[in-house]
Amino acid sequence: MDTFSSLKLDESINLSLKRLKFDSATPIQAQTIPLALKGQDILGTAQTGTGKTIAFSIPLITHLIKNPKNNALILTPTRELAAQVLQSIRDLLDRKNPIPTALLIGGDPMPKQLQQLKRKARIVVGTPGRTMDHLQRKTLKLETTTFLVLDETDRMLDMGFSEDINKILSKLPKHQTLLFSATIPKNIMSLAEKFLHQPARIAVGGDNKPIENVKQETLQVTESSKYDQLVLELDKRKGSIIVFVKTKRGAERLAKKLRGEDYSADTIHGDLRQSKRDRVILNYRKLKFRILVATDVAARGLDIPHIEHVINYDITQSPEDYVHRIGRTARAGAKGFALTFLTNSDRGKWDAIQKLINPSYKSQSGGSRSRTSKSYKGKPRKGPRGGAKFGSPKTSGGKGSKQFTFKSKKKKTFSKKKKTFSKKPA
Repeated sequence: MDTFSSLKLDESINLSLKRLKFDSATPIQAQTIPLALKGQDILGTAQTGTGKTIAFSIPLITHLIKNPKNNALILTPTRELAAQVLQSIRDLLDRKNPIPTALLIGGDPMPKQLQQLKRKARIVVGTPGRTMDHLQRKTLKLETTTFLVLDETDRMLDMGFSEDINKILSKLPKHQTLLFSATIPKNIMSLAEKFLHQPARIAVGGDNKPIENVKQETLQVTESSKYDQLVLELDKRKGSIIVFVKTKRGAERLAKKLRGEDYSADTIHGDLRQSKRDRVILNYRKLKFRILVATDVAARGLDIPHIEHVINYDITQSPEDYVHRIGRTARAGAKGFALTFLTNSDRGKWDAIQKLINPSYKSQSGGSRSRTSKSYKGKPRKGPRGGAKFGSPKTSGGKGSKQFTFKSKKKKTFSKKKKTFSKKPA
């Protein structure tokens, strides 16, 4: 299939697809949906940002329409991804006769979730921990759950949810399972062999490979030069930027420092209350600030089309998370840019990332384009300051990408004290 119109979908789904202006199917959708509509289990991998959510949402909704007494369960690793998946499903549902839904995530008020479940939610989206909590409280029952989706399964297992997932799956009746993951390590193959029935193996774009529309670069820096180099990169880039750091405290500190220099920035990390995290993401989505400083809590599940740049201020601890980090840009066919700061101590981690992406990679050769930070000779930093006000959007890059001009609140004066970036290669 190349278009959704070639499928015999329920008219309510066709109307929703038309309203959302979804016509052509992505490769993962084209390969997954026809098989899933026939009731086949799926073991699927695809590059991040290629439309996996729609690939499992259409068969899920179709299944519930044909089986009005049955329910569906979707498990995701993070709160943000769960909320985003549920919103995508709600967008596809018939607005006149919507299917009741529930979101079961940590940090969200329990009374709110109980109320959703009491309304006989037929689509439940949750994280494994909170879903298991409701099962133990007996506020969630799975006797009529006949459709299961495991999304970003590799991440769920990495986060230590293996025991919860096994317990949840053991409580399900006979059901159809769609398992999606960016990578298929041995522990996922073991899970698939245990719980999936003769699954169709679908792989689009190859495991562990970043999407082709992301231009990758590295920049050799020292720890002491990182912040000043970040400022130079922010000033010369246009559009929305996400900056990944290693720790929660580091995220808070960096965002505060940027705001102190009149940059339009906010932060998201695991210690924030869920309501705060939701508010930050909503404001970022609405272009109320330009720079999001984040830990890896935002590496998966954050689907915001206007993100043009990813800057890895701190290199990721897990090679797989690098692919997910840079997958926050170049969504839905747009072009994106990813820059990774590398210090001397990061070389081993960078080699591991490159070997994951390209098994034939050899250290100090191949990989992404690299450059070295240049000396900063005490002159005032040039370029826009990235303030709070946005200019008019202009089309830039690929589909779904926008470019913005950011205006400073006030004029900044910078010290002319000499600062030097190391030229020594990492």
